[in-house]
Amino acid sequence: MDTRPNRQQIASFCGECSCGCPTLWIDPDAVSSQRVEITDDFGQRIQMSVAQLANIVEDAKKGVLDGLLRPAS
Repeated sequence: MDTRPNRQQIASFCGECSCGCPTLWIDPDAVSSQRVEITDDFGQRIQMSVAQLANIVEDAKKGVLDGLLRPAS
């Protein structure tokens, strides 16, 4: 059971099942360097700051990550 009552689910990256899809969370009570959390369907998690997430979003908007979506040749 999660003991962080203020943690907010922002997005689920599957949503088509109930298998514990990767999920983006914000915990306003966490220290600033760990406020953003991404959990995966294996029970693992990563934590980062809002600024670090903002860098990822900015790169995604610029197309920096587009190569990851292309099929391998």
